Amino acid sequence: MHVVGAVAAPGVVELPAGSRVTDAVTAAGSATDDADLAALNLARLVLDGEQVYVPRAGEEVPGGSAGPAPPGTTVPGPAEGDAAGPVDLNTATATELDTLPGVGPSIAQRILDWRDLNGPFRTVDDLDEVSGIGPATLERLRPLVTV
Repeated sequence: MHVVGAVAAPGVVELPAGSRVTDAVTAAGSATDDADLAALNLARLVLDGEQVYVPRAGEEVPGGSAGPAPPGTTVPGPAEGDAAGPVDLNTATATELDTLPGVGPSIAQRILDWRDLNGPFRTVDDLDEVSGIGPATLERLRPLVTV
C-alpha cells in the first residue's frame, strides 16, 4: 500500500488483509494538520498494491472515496466496484461487473458465460481466458476483483 499526500510519513506501508483506509493513514504516521479527512472514506477496505491519497484542505477530490490520485495512479473506491471490497467474480451480476473499468455490458456477459461454461473462477488470472480481456485489462481489474 502506498500512502501519499497529507500524512506525516508518506511511503509504502504493509498492512494485514482486512485493513481500512484509517489503518493506512495511521501506518503513514497519521494525517497532517492540513489534511482533509472528511474527503476520505476512512472505513473503506484497502487493497494490496493500491495508493491512498490523503488530500489537503481545499484540494478538489475527483471520484473515488480515497481521495485524488496523482496522474497515472489508481485508487479503487466505490466508483470502481463495490465499496465494501473487491467484486467477487463467482457471485457478481452483469450489472456489478459492468461497473468495473474496461468492462462494459458485452464483456460482463462474456464473464458470466465463461462462468456458466467452466464453473467458478479459481483465480483472478482465469479472466485471461475470457474473450475480450487482455493483459492490460486484467492488470487494471486485478485489484478490483476476487474469487
